[in-house]
Amino acid sequence: MLTLDKIYQASYVLKEVIRNTSLIAATNIPSENNLYLKTENLQLTGSFKIRGSYFKISQLSDEEKKKGIIACSAGNHAQGVALAAQKNNIPCLICMSDSAPISKIEATRSYGAEICLVEGTYDDAYRKALELQKEKGYTLIHPFDDEDVIAGQGTVGLEILEQLDDVDAVVVPVGGGGLISGLAYAIKTLQPSCKVYGVQAAGAASMYEACKCKQITTLESINTFADGIAVMRAGELTYDLVQNYVDEIITVSDDEIAAAILMLMEKEKLVAEGAGAVSVAAAMFNKLPLKNKNVVCVVSGGNIDVNILDRVITRGLLMSGRKTSLTIALVDKPGQLEGVSRTISKCGGNVVAVNYDNGDPDMDINSCFLKITMETKNHKHIEDIKHELSSQGFEIVKERT
Repeated sequence: MLTLDKIYQASYVLKEVIRNTSLIAATNIPSENNLYLKTENLQLTGSFKIRGSYFKISQLSDEEKKKGIIACSAGNHAQGVALAAQKNNIPCLICMSDSAPISKIEATRSYGAEICLVEGTYDDAYRKALELQKEKGYTLIHPFDDEDVIAGQGTVGLEILEQLDDVDAVVVPVGGGGLISGLAYAIKTLQPSCKVYGVQAAGAASMYEACKCKQITTLESINTFADGIAVMRAGELTYDLVQNYVDEIITVSDDEIAAAILMLMEKEKLVAEGAGAVSVAAAMFNKLPLKNKNVVCVVSGGNIDVNILDRVITRGLLMSGRKTSLTIALVDKPGQLEGVSRTISKCGGNVVAVNYDNGDPDMDINSCFLKITMETKNHKHIEDIKHELSSQGFEIVKERT
């Protein structure tokens, strides 16, 4: 059974292993609350996962260590387990989904772990890990549904209370629920008035659905780029702890997550992965039932796949009104492009791409479609440009935002 003593024990064990990550005021991020960021993206291995995995491994018996350990992961737990195993000289096998980012796979391998790639999702990797555990006798290090792992993650809660006395709420990314379970238990035990909110990607909302249905259910599919929290089924232990200690689970869209990643990069100079940014997305887009409160967002990881970073940034720009495309119907005659460009420039927009189409069968023979992609300041700026174009007689037929 999880206890506060166990979380304090984990804190003691981890003292010489992990970083006590900074809590920083995020005054540049727009929100209805006073935001602070718990920067676990700057933790060893790039996420909070080292806390739970290291503490769990420290509690194994000599016999369990001799058997070697096995784990399954989307990437962050894998790196935590691999590093902990390396520090303790324990053989380590990690089952990972073949869709995991190459950067996470290679980072795990760099800590000396053997990798078993499994076709499918995290849940497929978990089933493979159980199969190999039974076959080879390995000791399983579960990524979230284990009391020692949960206790290790709970040390994040202890640090937040030490760093901000007057915290009103903590917002936590949720996949299987290990982080929020330990954190919520610690915070609610020591400071019951503090609210704890969990955030999931809308395309992988297993804990959200479990809480809504009052029972654990398995999602039919998952669809999110936030791979670190893409879990089809909540844990048994974590579900019970969430039911007892978490105030509410909410969801955010992938576009909102992308906007949060962009905001963290631009305004706070922090790199967050999709899973790590969901808490900030919830605060940015006012998903929390709070106003003018001291709110800590846990940025749980920073291991974003650089191969998708440009797409994430583009989606973030679109979501925040920093970039848009307008399709304008024109009479095909000289000077039209100049007129459109002059109007956009006058309003302070910056045209970055132009596409001319006079072959669409839905337009008049003497007409054309002009697709303009431009950089803008915000959504109001886009509306001002559209209004000015319309007043100049240009017909906007489509907008992509």
